[in-house]
Amino acid sequence: MTYDRESTTPPRSGLRLLPWASEKGTPCFLSPESGASVFTLLADAVEEEQLDDADAARRHGQAVLGNSATDADALRQALEASNRALNDVLRVADSRGDRLAAYEDVASSCDDKERGSQDGDDPHLRADAFG
Repeated sequence: MTYDRESTTPPRSGLRLLPWASEKGTPCFLSPESGASVFTLLADAVEEEQLDDADAARRHGQAVLGNSATDADALRQALEASNRALNDVLRVADSRGDRLAAYEDVASSCDDKERGSQDGDDPHLRADAFG
């Protein structure tokens, strides 16, 4: 099943795009409140396997391209494997990019709280204020 970046709507803030699709081909998402759930750990393992497969497809494609005696069937197979791997890697990149953006938003919010408000009436103090 292919991943179509154009037709996949970005998830609601904080939802994780999973590295697989439903039986109907629609994207699957996971709520961040699930923490280190079985699905989170499974998704991490599947993403890691997809990245390893992509690296193997890249290395195989490089070898096929480097062989001047390679026939059209071998080139087609290498291209198909590379296309499948690129499909998976794009999904992983989008999923991780969405989570990174959400993480950066939270980190930025925390930084704002540490700095206090502009008029000085915020009761939060930075830890280094205590020496």
